Amino acid sequence: MKEINAVQIGCGKMSRYTMRYLLDKGCNLIGAFDINEKIIGKSISSIFTEVKSDLEIQNVLDLDKSLKELKPDIAIVTTMSLLSDVYEVLKICALNGVNAITTCEEAFDSYNSNPTLTKELDKIAKENNCTITGSGYQDVYWGNLISVISGSTFKITKIKGSSSYNVEDYGIALAKAHGAGLTLEEFARDVASSDDITPEKRQELINNGKFSPSYMWNTNGWLASKLGLNVISQTQKCVPITCNHDIHSNTLNMDIKAGLATGMSAVVTTKTKEGIEIESECIGKVYSKEDFDKNEWTVYGEPDTTIVVNRPQTVELTCATVVNRIPDVINARSGFVLTSEMPELKYRLKPLTEYLN
Repeated sequence: MKEINAVQIGCGKMSRYTMRYLLDKGCNLIGAFDINEKIIGKSISSIFTEVKSDLEIQNVLDLDKSLKELKPDIAIVTTMSLLSDVYEVLKICALNGVNAITTCEEAFDSYNSNPTLTKELDKIAKENNCTITGSGYQDVYWGNLISVISGSTFKITKIKGSSSYNVEDYGIALAKAHGAGLTLEEFARDVASSDDITPEKRQELINNGKFSPSYMWNTNGWLASKLGLNVISQTQKCVPITCNHDIHSNTLNMDIKAGLATGMSAVVTTKTKEGIEIESECIGKVYSKEDFDKNEWTVYGEPDTTIVVNRPQTVELTCATVVNRIPDVINARSGFVLTSEMPELKYRLKPLTEYLN
């Protein structure tokens, strides 16, 4: 049976899990790439002692040349949160016929936030017979878990969800995207101002690839797609979260003074032709000592059902989801394919190669 050869793109906090999980599930790790000059040229095991690999981390600028030589079956991309930021890497993968799965949150359903780049990637992937998708924590805890609960409901009137996470766990790009460390004036100018616009202006930004979606924007689109709902309107509102005492951020390498933004809450409201409303909130911030991750969703209707997951290990769950999704990505049709179109995620007891069609 064919072995699965994989490459890791982005060798930061998330990759220490994805690479270890890959190897444990019987995949071959044949390449690793990053932009950080401090780790380029070093072996993976010298950076992450728990990852048993002597591979040297390569410069991501050499990605195209390396993929042509390596010809991997799958690339795992754990870098940035917006599709525009990972577009070039995903494009290189697609041009080389390499399947790719990314933790980029927007890629979970970027058709509803950056359709231009998504359709471009879809076209290139189809031309080169490979699959591009976005996955991670939201694939289960904001997506499939909710759709399964919905499947046990007779009539749904509204779906409401809330999820919180510590931006410290995901790297500097995500922390900055949440406005951590900004003054309230800076937050209003750099983050919240993008939501203070008309629906027409928002659609113009979406069409031009200049819209900055919160994570729940793409989640709501994914849920609507999964449940067969037709969206007629969608709005989002981002508000800063502050703390009454100083908090140190290791990721930002700074003390966030009391009164500054430690992160944000983003609420997305989706109305559908079928009358079912989806309202979801994500709270991403630098945690104080009393904070912890929490995921809570309620499906309202007949009957009402609430599910709460306290203290989920969000980073590990994200990485395990991505690795467990690999057979589904390789088995999927070519193009930019949402995981809402793929089978429900399953635990992989055997080596991943045994789940290939």
